[in-house]
Amino acid sequence: MRLKLVPSETDWNFFRFWKVTFGASVLAMILSVILFFVMGLNFGIDFRGGTTIRTHAEQSVDVGAYRDALQPLNLGDISITEVFDPTKPDQNVTQIRIEAQDGDESVTAETISRIEEALTALDPSITFPSVESVGPKVSGELVQSAVLAVLLAIGAVLFYIWLRFEWQFSVGAVAALVHDVTLTIGIFSLLQIKFDLAIIAALLTIVGYSLNDTVVVFDRMRENLRKYKKRSLREVLNLSVNETLSRTVMTSVTTLIALISLFVLGGDVIRGFVFAMIWGVIVGTYSSVFVATAILLYLGVKRDWSKPDNTAGNQFADIDA
Repeated sequence: MRLKLVPSETDWNFFRFWKVTFGASVLAMILSVILFFVMGLNFGIDFRGGTTIRTHAEQSVDVGAYRDALQPLNLGDISITEVFDPTKPDQNVTQIRIEAQDGDESVTAETISRIEEALTALDPSITFPSVESVGPKVSGELVQSAVLAVLLAIGAVLFYIWLRFEWQFSVGAVAALVHDVTLTIGIFSLLQIKFDLAIIAALLTIVGYSLNDTVVVFDRMRENLRKYKKRSLREVLNLSVNETLSRTVMTSVTTLIALISLFVLGGDVIRGFVFAMIWGVIVGTYSSVFVATAILLYLGVKRDWSKPDNTAGNQFADIDA
């Protein structure tokens, strides 16, 4: 018996209230931008600056014990990572990253001494080979690089879809991506979840996931536009969404099962990244159905039938890799 989250054949009218759903998406994007400028993002160490302390111990590293030892110091955002060196398996090295305290560019010498005392009480064999600080200038450069990475990714998507389909499809796909990224930033501003380089990686992953889902729907739309020449554009688009709905839902649900498991069992270190991915999958699925297709319906598509159907989109299929 096969599990079916969606019936094999559906005939739901996704465009019945398309102006309402599209308007709600635009409103959500506006609210996200307002939240970003009013509340801002809760930047982590990567963007705010801070201090990195490298430790070496004779005993095996217990990240949980290290975190518990530093918790009473109330130092804010602390990231503890065990560093593995394949050439020295018994090195027992950790990297502790502490955010800059209010009014300071980096952690003060007094605070570093308190950290060393707390860890030494836990493990007398521990040593501190290096202490490095990241100032606000470097953090500002990281912010610029992160924004540039997201913009370049969206620009590359625009160019790819333009070549793969027509420009109307390209506009729809990029609008969906901007929608997903904007709403993700908005929810992080609203909930004040730590925003660091891992979240930038999540944003880029969301862009790829949403694009993949959108391209699948667009491929079916192009096939049906050539197949049903007498049907209206709205009917063909709605039919295409229904035909790909089972695949879309199954992909999203299976991805969410894995992500929710990571969110519950993965611990605090990756929880922000996983939350961004969960939110991105939800809004990415929504935007593929209700944003990208709504843009396509509004702009219209040139239905050019001069190109043979059996080579549609496969003009480079016979080129050897």
